Amino acid sequence: MSIYEIVQRNCLEWLGKYSEKNIHLTFIDPPFNQGKDYRYFNDIQPEEEYWAWLKQVLSKVYQITVDGGAVYFMQREKNTEDVLKILRETGWIFQNLLIWKKKTSAVPSEFRFSKQYQIIATATKGEKPRVFNKLRVDLPIPPEYKYERDNGVYLTDVWDDIRELTSGYFAGDEAIRNSKGDRVHTQQSPVALLLRIILASTLPGDTVLDPFAGTGTTLVVAHQLERNSIGIEIDPEYIKVIENRLKSLRPADNVSQYYNYYRYTPDLKKIWPGGKTVMQMA
Repeated sequence: MSIYEIVQRNCLEWLGKYSEKNIHLTFIDPPFNQGKDYRYFNDIQPEEEYWAWLKQVLSKVYQITVDGGAVYFMQREKNTEDVLKILRETGWIFQNLLIWKKKTSAVPSEFRFSKQYQIIATATKGEKPRVFNKLRVDLPIPPEYKYERDNGVYLTDVWDDIRELTSGYFAGDEAIRNSKGDRVHTQQSPVALLLRIILASTLPGDTVLDPFAGTGTTLVVAHQLERNSIGIEIDPEYIKVIENRLKSLRPADNVSQYYNYYRYTPDLKKIWPGGKTVMQMA
């Protein structure tokens, strides 16, 4: 049975006091410095201060990561250069630049091509990852293909099959809403995204860290996959959301709904305990 820990604190304070070297995977999805109205974070900082802050986070995460452990660092596409720079400067070895293509319509621009994706930079502590599970998915057949696939395809560095949780129709049932129907967190990560990341770079019993836990998707997914997890979140309202999601599993959070999509993955039963079984949360 996996263990999860929810900590209400500034992540740098927690990282500064955590001395164990036992983290196998870290998912970093920080505020993007876009002027969002966060209750406990200034999302309008001078660029130098913002990236210096994130560099501290990456450095401290590196120190508590096991050899071969991985980090997945999500950011805006325009910040790719800064992301790769601070990963390199804090000791991480770059592995992939994942393109998470959004399903919503791109906002038109007057002087450049419209954007329709976010980046997720993956890196490891050391030249090679201690774990990398080659995932196969049952992608729909493109209209120009003549034959059906017999056993799916291996994932590439372009992920265009995961829906983001944006406003309106695309938010679906997964987006957590308050009594007025408004989304509790406008940057809530999809279960399908964290499922893929955790499946690819961990094994059952490993420990996953999320220094910007938000609504707790990382912990919710890790717990169902029998990975231990630590979530750091400064906002007490989001802490309550995380606790509620872990106490009572919503149908939209149940990872078993995606099992069939990954059924062609080699040794899937070893990396996905329980499989199609509905997970009962603590």
